[in-house]
Amino acid sequence: MTKSPNKHTIKLSQILGKLILLTPQLPRIIKYIKKAKNLHSDSNESIGKIIESIAVKQGDTIALRYEDDSYTYNEFNAKVNKYANYLISEGVKNGDTVIAFLENRPELLFLITACAKIGAIVSLINPNQREKVLIHSLELTKSRFYFIGEELIPYYEKVTPLLTTPEDNRYYWIADKKLNDCPKHYVNLNEVLINSSEKNPVLNQPIKAGQVYAYVFTSGTTGLPKASRQTHRKWLSTHYWFGKVNMNLNQNDVMYIPIPFYHTNALIVGWPTALAAQCTVVMRRKFSVSQFWEDVRKYNVSSFIYIGELCRYLVNAPPSKLDKTHRIKKIMGNGLRPDIWHEFKERFQIKHIFEFYGAADGNVGFTNTFNFDCTIGWCPTNYSIIKYDIENDCPIKGADNFLIPVHKGETGLLISEISETMAFDGYVNKTKNKDKILQDVFKKGDHWFNSGDLLQDISFKHARFVDRLGDTFRWKGENVATDEVEGVLGQLESIDMSAVYGVQIPNNDGKAGMATITTHSDKDFNINTLTEHLLNELPRYAVPIFIRLKDQISFTHTLKIKKFDLKKEGFNCADTIYVMLPKNNEYAILDEKLLKDINSGHYTF
Repeated sequence: MTKSPNKHTIKLSQILGKLILLTPQLPRIIKYIKKAKNLHSDSNESIGKIIESIAVKQGDTIALRYEDDSYTYNEFNAKVNKYANYLISEGVKNGDTVIAFLENRPELLFLITACAKIGAIVSLINPNQREKVLIHSLELTKSRFYFIGEELIPYYEKVTPLLTTPEDNRYYWIADKKLNDCPKHYVNLNEVLINSSEKNPVLNQPIKAGQVYAYVFTSGTTGLPKASRQTHRKWLSTHYWFGKVNMNLNQNDVMYIPIPFYHTNALIVGWPTALAAQCTVVMRRKFSVSQFWEDVRKYNVSSFIYIGELCRYLVNAPPSKLDKTHRIKKIMGNGLRPDIWHEFKERFQIKHIFEFYGAADGNVGFTNTFNFDCTIGWCPTNYSIIKYDIENDCPIKGADNFLIPVHKGETGLLISEISETMAFDGYVNKTKNKDKILQDVFKKGDHWFNSGDLLQDISFKHARFVDRLGDTFRWKGENVATDEVEGVLGQLESIDMSAVYGVQIPNNDGKAGMATITTHSDKDFNINTLTEHLLNELPRYAVPIFIRLKDQISFTHTLKIKKFDLKKEGFNCADTIYVMLPKNNEYAILDEKLLKDINSGHYTF
């Protein structure tokens, strides 16, 4: 790893200056840090109890706004109870899995909360999944109870014949625009909920903090999506950590969450943070650049949750005299890149950016509590950033055969110690867990979570995110697993071999997908056939932006494709390359003019 300039590290004087400013708040901060760290799996604290408590204390406060609808905490709790009591009447028990396949709307949040209340586990299927990936996710988190949104019925019905589901499965239709009738073999959920009780469900046993309440799908480091296990304890931990230690909002605040609730930024960061303040959440079906600030003013928003791509879209939008016409002072999210950090902060007059780092499948988190620029903040738990050989894709060991922490200012692999208080909840498929755990790291018998991410140590337990490792990259706010894309490419007879990886495009966040392929000499390669195949088989965010044709692909001595070299070359090379430009469904040859336009940041993908 290379040494970074000293200006990129935090100085003692800077930390002391921030601590002086925070002195009046230190008792609160210390109190809730302890509360977050001391949560135990056998505690009776749960998401449902938090909701019910707020409904008693602040029942008339608006809990949720969506389009022109609003729900007070009393109404929200009552609506959730209707779902919960109906689930119980249908035979859903503590520990059962419930499939949720619908777009981001209030019904999704009602179902999530209802499952949490009764000890069931909601499997949050990404509504962008199609075909093979959708089948994989549905099979991975098997259930007898399927809640399908009206808007996604065609996609679900297409894969139904390929699922290995028992005959006694129950299917529930959640109306959307009511453009269609409820299918014959589905239960119309809206109709059956009419007579369901609004009272808090009576349970035979209390819900424990260590119980799983949701499966959130993550690509992890390789392969098809993995279902990460989300516990009440993790939700409660972020409730205290983000809500009480960091954001510290109040009942008059309005939090805008334009990110879907099947993503952890909404489900495990934004929502529990808002509930810690007992304030209002504004939910949006899909993010819209053109409507963002209109929504902010319409709902009198005071904070919002972001991902880096969202911030870049806002920065890239034409300046407006209304850019500063809002009451937003604090925002929280991850992925805000240093190249637009200052511009974003100054243009929209955002005082505090709570950039954080965390993973759905991880046990470690950083937060920018002290409001430094261009950092993911600090982490109070036991972690290390270790030296890593990127070219050979492995940690560097010392003479004693243990791993080596980086020096201040250096970049390395983030790992986090696994302990009783910092558990690794893992995946539904337990065979995948071993890939994320490092053993004998600094001493015999220790266990550490492998984040798969490169971070820079900038002193005083602060870090800066650098890049992702392995065979996953992030694009359009989604994790793209290269194995999945390579598998789809391999289905075409004309393709001999493929290597998929992420590349940086100027003026764009994340990594754009690029596929280098070799073709069979006896087969005709047709770019139109390839295009149709990719668009049919993959979610749009996983379709490669660039296709590179190459005579042969090089391997390491261990027979791994040399993706390191391909990533370095990117799309600036002499081979034939196709590019799918924004708002296009066709590939075009990447000529010199297009290449120049892309490299100059002309295109926002």
